[in-house]
Amino acid sequence: MIKTLRLIKTAALVATLSLSGFIASAQTNLSRREASAIAANELKTQMAVQKPKAEAEWAAKQIQYKNFTMKFTTQIFGDKPADGRSLYISLHGGGGAAPKVNDQQWENQKKLYKLKEGVYFVPRAPVDAWNMWHDYPMDELLAEVIKDEIVLDDVNPNKIYVMGYSAGGDGVFQLAPRLADYWAAAAMMAGHPGDAQILNLKNIPFDAFVGGKDAAYHRNELVAQWGNRLDSLQKVYPGDFIHETHVYPDMPHWMNRKDTIAVAWLASFKRNPIPKDVIWIQDDILRDQFYWLGTDVATAKQGQKVRVSISGNKINIIDNQEEMLYIYLNDDMLNLNKKVIVTINGKKVFKQKVSRNADIIKQSVAARLDKGLIFSGKLVVKNGAVTSI
Repeated sequence: MIKTLRLIKTAALVATLSLSGFIASAQTNLSRREASAIAANELKTQMAVQKPKAEAEWAAKQIQYKNFTMKFTTQIFGDKPADGRSLYISLHGGGGAAPKVNDQQWENQKKLYKLKEGVYFVPRAPVDAWNMWHDYPMDELLAEVIKDEIVLDDVNPNKIYVMGYSAGGDGVFQLAPRLADYWAAAAMMAGHPGDAQILNLKNIPFDAFVGGKDAAYHRNELVAQWGNRLDSLQKVYPGDFIHETHVYPDMPHWMNRKDTIAVAWLASFKRNPIPKDVIWIQDDILRDQFYWLGTDVATAKQGQKVRVSISGNKINIIDNQEEMLYIYLNDDMLNLNKKVIVTINGKKVFKQKVSRNADIIKQSVAARLDKGLIFSGKLVVKNGAVTSI
């Protein structure tokens, strides 16, 4: 009897292990159709999770992140297109001044631009400082804004634009490159570039405006120089670094609304969420993901550069200064039913199939609610070796 019971328990254990192995296999060896179904279901689930939070934030007209509060107003223009609304995030001027100064600039920004279509979102900076639009925690606050608007107003993640005047222009100079994977295009008005990472703009159009007499902080000279740099980069990378630079010779800091032409220019572009050639330089505010590239923030450092390109089913790591580099993949980027080849500086280091993984799908959905940036496969690059998750 005891022997029989042992046999039964052993059989049950084997069956359990086999079932758990089957479940694990089913979650990590998905077909393209299975991966797509999981992504659609997870997106629906996570949007339902986000909705009550979004509704509460929109009712309060403010977003809280830790001990920071960002107030905002919104205005909707035009009918909603079939592919979803546009979102324009418009940053006011001011800076390191008394709160009433920044409040006045916020009021001015609300009336500064009119849209043909879209949500015009005007936040009030959570702090009164010169770097109020590009210091911590603006990345987190804007990410929350975008998730809320995807849920509440059916904003299309491929039609999100950032723009700003004066100190808001300073913010655009920093946020456009740092968060380039969020934007369809960016427009900078009367700002200062500081130490912004221009190479990160490879895949987003950038429009710059400045008065020729706006000599404070050398804005007029520096914006013109920025435009010249983009001219040069566009020659090196044909088809990328799309831009326009407007220097109005007789205009001071206030350009008398000449910059309003930016709205139509912005609207003419849509984001490509998975460009085939990405340059990523870490800013002083570190990020763990940029388009389909990622890293461990614990080991990342400001100024580290990565450049990776994809051609067919081949991934070429041209430059990588990150200690740990992640490459996220999906079937829109390459064919995951076939082997993926990875080269580092032209040397082949990987040639295998990359499994579609349900956990990676769910993680990418939860991070952004962005259907253009849902990934099912992941490669890890460390010490010159590549492994598949």
